[in-house]
Formats: sequence, structure tokens, C-alpha cells
Amino acid sequence: MAFSAADLQRRHDVEGAPDPFPPLQDAAAPETRPKRAEALDTDSHAAFPSLASSAPTAKTASNTAWGASSGPRIKPVIAKTPLFTDSFTLSSVDLSTAAKDGKPTSLGEVMRQVMGKYKVKLEASGNQKTRQTTFHIKAESQKELDKAKRSLLALLSPDITLVINAPVSTIATIVGPKGATLKQIRDQTSVRVDIPRKETPTSNANGNASPADDEEEEPTVPVTLTGPQPLAYEARDLLNQIIASKTSKVTQRVRDIPVNILPFVIARKAHFDAAAQGGDVKLSLNKPEREITVSGDREAVVRVVEAIKSFIEGSKSSITSLKMALPKRQHRLLVDKAAQDIMTKSSCAVVVADHDDPSDEVVVWGQAADLPGGLAAVMEQANSKYIHEFPLPGPIATSRQLLTYMTRTQYPKTLSNAHPGASVFTPSAAAAEKAPALNIDIVGDKPVVDAIVRQVSELIGKLIGATKEVHIDWLVHRVIMGKNAKKLKQFHDVHNVSVYFPPESVESSSVLLVYDPLSPSYSPSPDEKSRNLDEVAKELLKFAKDAADVKSETFEVEKRWHEAIIGEGGTTLNAIIGEDKTLSIKFGKEAGDNANENTILVRGASADVTRAHKEILKIVEDAKNDQILSSYSTDFEIDRDYVGRVVGAQGTGINKLRDQLGVRVDVSDEGDEKEKESGKKKKGGSHQKSKVTITGRKENVEEAQKRILAQVERLADETSEVLKIPSQYHSGLIGQSGKYVIRLEEKYAVKITFPRQSSDNGEGKTREQLKLDEVLVKGGRKGVAGAKSELLEAVEFEKENNNVLKFTVPTRSVARILGKGGASINEIKDSTDAQIDVDKSSDDAAVTHITLRGTKKAINAAKAAILAIADQVAEEITVNLPIESKYHRTLIGTGGQGLKDMVARCGGPTDSKQLANLIRFPRQGELSDEVRLRGEAQVVNKLKKELEKAVAELRDRVVLAVEIPAAHHRALIGRGGQHLNDLQRRTSTQVQFPGSRSYAAAGDAENAAEFADIDPANIVKVSGTRSACEKAIEDLKKAAKSANPETVSDTVTVPLKYHHAISQQGQFFRNLRNYGVVVEQSVQPQNSSGPTRPAASSEPAMARIDEDDSSAPEAQWEVIQNYQDAEEGDSVWTLKARDQAGLERAQSAVKDAVEQAGRMTHVGFLTLPDRTMFPRIVGSKGANVQRLRQETGADIQVSRENSTIVIMGAEADINAAKSSILRLASNGRRR
Repeated sequence: MAFSAADLQRRHDVEGAPDPFPPLQDAAAPETRPKRAEALDTDSHAAFPSLASSAPTAKTASNTAWGASSGPRIKPVIAKTPLFTDSFTLSSVDLSTAAKDGKPTSLGEVMRQVMGKYKVKLEASGNQKTRQTTFHIKAESQKELDKAKRSLLALLSPDITLVINAPVSTIATIVGPKGATLKQIRDQTSVRVDIPRKETPTSNANGNASPADDEEEEPTVPVTLTGPQPLAYEARDLLNQIIASKTSKVTQRVRDIPVNILPFVIARKAHFDAAAQGGDVKLSLNKPEREITVSGDREAVVRVVEAIKSFIEGSKSSITSLKMALPKRQHRLLVDKAAQDIMTKSSCAVVVADHDDPSDEVVVWGQAADLPGGLAAVMEQANSKYIHEFPLPGPIATSRQLLTYMTRTQYPKTLSNAHPGASVFTPSAAAAEKAPALNIDIVGDKPVVDAIVRQVSELIGKLIGATKEVHIDWLVHRVIMGKNAKKLKQFHDVHNVSVYFPPESVESSSVLLVYDPLSPSYSPSPDEKSRNLDEVAKELLKFAKDAADVKSETFEVEKRWHEAIIGEGGTTLNAIIGEDKTLSIKFGKEAGDNANENTILVRGASADVTRAHKEILKIVEDAKNDQILSSYSTDFEIDRDYVGRVVGAQGTGINKLRDQLGVRVDVSDEGDEKEKESGKKKKGGSHQKSKVTITGRKENVEEAQKRILAQVERLADETSEVLKIPSQYHSGLIGQSGKYVIRLEEKYAVKITFPRQSSDNGEGKTREQLKLDEVLVKGGRKGVAGAKSELLEAVEFEKENNNVLKFTVPTRSVARILGKGGASINEIKDSTDAQIDVDKSSDDAAVTHITLRGTKKAINAAKAAILAIADQVAEEITVNLPIESKYHRTLIGTGGQGLKDMVARCGGPTDSKQLANLIRFPRQGELSDEVRLRGEAQVVNKLKKELEKAVAELRDRVVLAVEIPAAHHRALIGRGGQHLNDLQRRTSTQVQFPGSRSYAAAGDAENAAEFADIDPANIVKVSGTRSACEKAIEDLKKAAKSANPETVSDTVTVPLKYHHAISQQGQFFRNLRNYGVVVEQSVQPQNSSGPTRPAASSEPAMARIDEDDSSAPEAQWEVIQNYQDAEEGDSVWTLKARDQAGLERAQSAVKDAVEQAGRMTHVGFLTLPDRTMFPRIVGSKGANVQRLRQETGADIQVSRENSTIVIMGAEADINAAKSSILRLASNGRRR
């Protein structure tokens, strides 16, 4: 049946009261509705109106809400956006947990309490038939909605207890790093989660926890959840998700696989991967343990393990074996990859005994039909390579010494690298200790093996009598190596003896001395070997005596105190042993055969053993005292609201107490549990108390309790206040990197929180719910008041000095406003003290928004400066002028002077920065030829005309050549280029003389064909307009004629083959030019380079020199006939001189040079091993080479590219020069 509003009001004794939760959709309904029979709608607000408090609404309507004739009783309210809603239904409402002071409470009071605390709106509707109550929650943020929902559920739901059995391996994940995950679950659900304490693992005598064996069924830990029913279920679901994520992966092992079946299992890996049926699994093999580990998805792992076990069981009955005997040395060819090849080829497995096992038995396993093929494959593989057993000479002690030397020097690896395809195997350390004789196995092709055998035999021959063992206690090895490192190295330099200390891990006291057989200073004399070994052994024993007096001490300490001696992770034991590690401390059975579980053995230097003994006894005594002192504990209660602050984020608070005071702090709600068990509740809301237990030394416990209670007292005095401060002033109050707000926080011991940008769900990104214009101050009452006062004063200051002005400028002017690298905008900032922000992300591309902050004076000045630049840009025009890049450098001029002069003629700016803005040429590497002009229209137009005029002249530019004898060039150029500059200025041309840097850049001359036969050194290029070039050429010819109107000349015939020897790379002609003589040659030699060393033949004509003089450097000497491949013919040299005296000097010099070249009948090539001696051979500024040339009469050329010196002259002269050079090199090496 349906109830009317009046009926429901009478049933609840609220007749005449307005409906506290009028449905909005009903308020807007038509005045009357036709009645019709319909099924009972339990969700209808009309049938089941709200059962909440009957408090009057803000505006009371004169009519009832049911069928009001005047339309809706209340005005529609526009909800704030964003608005978050949620609905949930409770099957039963339990108000017992919401009671205060033992007094019952009502549903309406609970709802009002939640609405007042969390700023939400609540509506409730009940269904009497199903006895369910539905709640509707509305809030401005999802965070507040979730808090209100959890609080309401906690107040209206009965407390229950749930137990989850979690696998041990998941506990660490449930707790999380420093308890973070567990704290998050507790905060989210308000449910108490109890996890039993983990029992401390038992430590062995060495202080290491004994690992538990892997089990198929992992043990579990009961996790107890206590809290309101729906929240407890939520916490249970969260924990189950964590457990499922951890246990979805599993690891299982298949152990003790029979050795004859393991190869078949390995070969079927692909089959086992397929058994996973697409699941993520990983198989790993531990061959020495005959164990396969399968990890991955639980179901896939189970299938793979079952497949492996099934295959093993089936193989036990299906495969058989065949035994045979092979020499032990051939077993090496049947293992590892060779065994896999045999399996692939024949489907059979081969099993050989360990190399340390003397048995020569080989077993072939497989199906009966496959065994013949397997046997054939084994024999083929066993005979595939040649094996040589090289016996180490005895007695066995000497054999072990030789083996130790080879192992420590990695001699087998050296042999294998030097002989590819061969392998050298030495006995293992364990086998060497037991074997009566030692052999080295050499495997490979017979020629290679024979070569290695010869090399090893040679080494063994040198090692006979070259080894010796010295007994030095292993505990002092480290001390000897540390204190005498340089002396140990000197043993090899002085005595040719290497010292090999055994690895510290083997605790061996045998030190091996070896007279180095590979050293250049090796002597085959037995007496020499023995003498050097004895001297080094004597020195080592002296070092050992000086290092320490070693002793052992055994005593007993109860096993339960061993863990305290070892310390966590062995830290305490490491501190006792010390950094030098010259002590050995063993516990329990490791101390010796007669030791028991309480025994401790300390061995080392006498002083260190005594010290360690005392320290161990003191540690034990302290541990006993700590056990007594740390047994003190105290309990007290604090308000539960303060527990989170006392514990700290991720336990930082109680961890700090533990680290500083050495106490353990436990916080629990055990008081509530006892009350619930007894069914009684104390007045004053005892459920809000938490119990704190502190354990440790009495004085430390009391100090920790004092600190916690003081912190609680401070928290009780804590208050908070929200200040309304417009968000535009927040950045000024916070300061750079928060320095201002941090100063306030430290001064008043408060926490100041500013809002951050809102997220999508309407919440602030701060922990507290703050609006954009709210600032939260939290702390002690006095501190909050002081911080509030300063903040408000700072706001007033910001209002005066943080004025904001926004305006727009044309986007095209932004670049000028900013300036290059921000120079312009920074200059405005510095001059006005205003803060300027340029927003380039405007929707309107034509304008850019600029924001100014500062005092009114500052922002007005900054705005004026910015607008002035913007207005200037608005009056500018831009012109792009195409100009070929080849003219750019000419237009710009040296140092930009040409451009500056042109701009100045046009009335443009002289400032370099403004000049760069006015005209811009393309940078190097840009493909454009356009020159950009931007500025005032008048200046730009003038500059455009000037540039077009200059380019037109450049386009009319020609390059003409003129013949001017090189002898006149210096006179025409003048001192400092004075005459040349005058000529260029008068004729408006550019004149380039041969040898100048810009000569080639001037381009080819138009009339170059007319001068094809003229010496290039006499051709001068003139560039400019045609008329100007012709005028300049005419002036040049006149100047050249007047510079030297009369010259004298003569001719000399010179054989072409002597050209290289005479010219001396051009030096001879430069010397003639100093006489005022210029040489013109009728014919130039085709090959102008000097004599070259012939390619090496099968029997090169070279000889090793100084073979009897071991002190001289090793060199190569080769002599050939000079001019044997030289060019035949003569060249007529025309000598042109300013006067007769210069001509005669030149004629004499040429004659002497020809005679000298004729005497150079031989060429010697002296090649030294390297160039290190070249500086000494050349001498300071070539002094030595010049001296040798004068003494021997030979020409000496020292190469800069290689280590060969070329000597030319008569045969006797070059041999004398070679000997002198070698003496110089030999003397330098001796030094």
C-alpha cells in the first residue's frame, strides 16, 4: 500500500512539519496527477519520503509540498559545479557504535554530524518491507564525498572481525616499504589490520640466517581485520588483490634428475615450453645439482613440471645403456657442446666420469635401436682431435709449483690465444692436491699440438730449479703485501724473482717464488737461480717476522650470544676483525675437530688476538646487560586522533625515537578489544584512545614517553585558520623557492599551505581541501595568530607593490620588444623595476598579451617603453632585395665598413645594434640570396637604391690580366701597400698580385688566353669596371717601366735531372731573388720530386748495420744510384738582374749548384726504428743537420711524415753522413 505524506508524518510524530528533503523532480511536477493502480515501487520518493531530521528549511512554504497550488514550494537551486554524488544501501542500521556517553542517538543526529563535519548533503529513504535504508550523498569534491561515506558507514554499521590467511611471501608486499601499503589500506577503510609479528630466524655460528627449504605449499599468516562491516569487506578485497598479484607467479623445482636422463630432458626444452600452453614460464638449469627450476604463471608452471616428471618416469624404463672404456684424456672431447652434438646426431646421451675420477668408463644411453648410432657418434667425436698428455716433471711438490705458476700467469690461455684451434687443460686445484702425478692435456690438430708441446717443454726446462716455496702464515700475507708492495716489485727488478701469494680465501700459508723464465734478464745458471731465490726467501721471512707474531686462542661463549658477537649482517664481527683482515674468527664446529657449539677460535697477530678476545667478552657482557636493561616497558594511552602524527609518515616518528633512544614503540587499540569482549563501554568515548607501549632501558623509555606526551600536548593545542587571500598575491607571499613562507613557518612553528591548481575532479592538489583564494595556517594557537598577522600585513604590501596591468601589442613587434637574447626586455625591466610576462599562447595570432606587475609608477613606465617600440615597428616597412651571394662580401666591406658608409649616406643609424636590425644579409650556409631591409620607409628606400646601384656596378665588373715582371711587384705594392692602395683608390679597382690570399678568389681573367705562355708569377689581375680596369693597367705598366727602365740578363743551360737537387724546394730561387735576380726557365721538369725509395723486392738490397754494436739503435740502410730514373734533357735559364754585379753572383751560384748536383751520384735511405731520436739528430733549429752537411758534403733531408732520412752525395760522403747520424742516435739512447 502507498502512504500519503500526512500518514507518514503522523506515524513519526512530526505532523505539520515540512518535508526536509523535497525531491526536485516532484517540486516541478504538475498540480494534480491521475490515480491509477500500479505495483508498489519501493524506490519511489513519493511512496517512501525521506526519514531524516525534521528541522525546518531555510524558507518555509505556506502550503505543503504535496500538490501546492502555487507551483514549486522552493526555488530551484543551481548546483555548484562540479557536483559529485553517490548512493548506497544498508540492509540494517546499527546505531550502537555512534552512541555518545552511553546515550542512544538517532539516524538524523548521525546524518547532521556527518554533514557538518564534511560539508556534504545527505538524503535518506527507507523501505519498510525490505528494512533497507538508501542514502544519497552530494559533495563538491570526490575526496569529501569519500570521507563522508566512510564516516557514515563506520557510524551506522556493526563492527565485525575477518581473518585472511595470507602466504608468508606476500606479507612484505601487504606491509609495503616502511608500512606504506598497510597504512594506505587503514587510512582508506578506517579498518584495523593486525599482522602477527614475524619470529626472528635462528642464526648459525657465522651469523647468517639459515634459509628455509622450498616447500610446495607455502605457510600462511593469519591477518585479522576489525572494523565496520562494509569497510572491513572493502579492506579484505584490497588485501585479496595484493595476495592474488603476488601468488599468481610461482616457482617449482624438479630435483635429483638421474644423470643419464638429464641430457634427454635438456634436449626436450622446446617440448616443455609448449606444455605451458602459452603461459609465461621460464626454465633454468642447475647442471651440477641436476635440478631444473620452473617459474612463471602458476597454472603453466604446474603443467610444465608435470610434463618434466612424466618424461623422467617414462625414460627410466625406455632407455638402456652401453658401456665402453676410453682413455681418460679423450673424455674431454665428449662433454659440453660435444655431448649436445652427439645427442643431436644420434638421439643418444654420453655420460663420462668426472675429470677428477680416475675411471675411464664411458656410458652411452638411448633407445636400443639408437645405441649403435650413438656408439659410432661417440667414437667419431672421441677421435676427432689429437690429444697429448704432457707430464709435469716431479717430484709432486715440484709439479704442483709448476702448475701453480702456469695457473697464476694464465699460461694455458696464452698458449690457446697464440695457437687458434688448440686448447690447453690443467688439473683442478682439488685434483692437484690428491693426484700422485700431474699432467697437462693439449687438444687440437697434431701440428699445432706439437708446436705447443715444444713451447711448453722449453718453458719447463727454464723452470727446473727456478721455483721455491716459503712457508708464511696466511694471516700476515695481506700485511706483507700492503707494507712492502714496492719491495716485492723490486724483487723482480733486482733478482728476477716473482712472488705469488695464494688467494686469501684458501687460507694457505705456502708462498711461491719463481725465477722468471720469460724475462730478458733470465740466466740459465742453476747457481744464479738458487742464489736469487734464497735471497728473496730470506727477505720474505724477515717481512713475515716484522709483520706479526701469529698465535691462536680458543675459548667458549654460550651459543645464544654468538649472534650478538656477529651482529646484523656480520657488521659487529667485521668491526672486530678490522680493515686489514689479519684475524680469523670461527664459531662452533668450524673452530676445529674437538670444538663444540660454544667454541670460538681467534687466530692472528698476538696483539690483535688479545684485543679481539677482550672485545668479544665485552660484547657478550653488554648483551647480557642489555637484555636485563631493555626488559623495562611502560604503557599509556593517547587520543587516537594524534596517533598518525606521533607515528609519522611511513613510521618516521617512532623510527626516530628508536634510532636516538634505542627503544621500541608499539601503538595498538587493545583497550577497545577488551571493552568489546566484555560488552562494556567507558564514558567519554574510550574507543578514541590508543595504547602506546615503549620497551627498552628505563631511562630511555621514560625520555621517549616524555617526548610523545609533549608532542600530544602540542597537537592538542593545535588549531587552524583559513585566510581569504586573492590568488594573484600568492607567489609574492611564497617567495622564490618558498623562502618567505618557510621563514614564517620556522618563526611561528606553523604549517602554511597555499592551494595549487585544481584537478579535474574539483579537488585541490593539496592534502587539505582549499579553494584558489584560501590559505591554510595550522599550528599552535599563538603561532597561528602571529603568522596570520604577518601574512595579512604582507598582503597589504603586495596590494601596494604588486599592481597588475595587462595590454596587447601587435605580434609582429614582439621580436623587437624582446630583443636579441632578451636584451631589450631585460633593459626595460632593469630601468623600471617592473616584472614583465609575455604570453605567446594567445588565440589571436595578430596580437600578443603582455602582463606587467609592480608599483603603479613602474608598470606605467614599462608600458610606455614597450608601446614606443611597438609603435616604431608599426611605422616600419620591410623590403627583400635579391642580391647574388658573390657580391655580399664586397658590399659589406672589411669589418663592415662599406655597409656602414652606405647606411650613413642614406641617413640611417650608426649604432651597430640598430644597423643589424636595419639590414640583414643571409648567414653563411643559408641558401637564400635575399637581403632584408627593415626600418623607416625613407631610409629603407634610399638604402635600396644605393644597393641596387652598387650591385649594378658589380655586375658590370670584369677581371683583366696584365703582365708585370715579378721583380717589379714589390716596388709597385709599396711599403705597407701604400702604392697599391693609392692605385686602387684612384681607379676604383681591385688589384691582385700573385701570392696574395685573394688572388684565386678574384676569378679567371677575360683575357687569360693572351697570357697562356707567360709565367704565372708575372700575371697581375685587375678587377672593376672595364674602363677603370683599363686605366689601372695603363698606370701599372707605366709604374713598372719607371721602376726599372734597364735590366741586364744572361742564359745558363741546366740539365733537367739536376733541377730537384739545385732548387732545394725553391730555396735556391729565393736566394737569387735576394741578389735582385729573377729566373725564367724555358722548360719545367715533368717530375719535380726528389729520388724515391724503390719498392721492396724478394731480396731487398738492404743490410742490417751495427750488428756487433748492441748499444746502437737497430736501423735499415739502402743505397741506390742517383738520377737513374731522372728526366733527360736541358732547360735554358734566363737570368734577369737589376745590375751586372747581381747577374755575376747569380751565374756563379748556378754554376756551383750544377757542379754540386753532378757530384751527388748516390742516394742513401736510412730508416730508424722510430722518430724519438729525430730531435737530437736535427738539433736546435737544424744545427746538427747543417753541421753534418758541411762536414761530409752530403745533402741530408729529414722527413716529417716517416722515420726515413734521405742522404744524397758521393758514395763516400753519404756513408760518412750515415755513420755520424747513427752516432748521434746511439748517444741519445744511452742517456
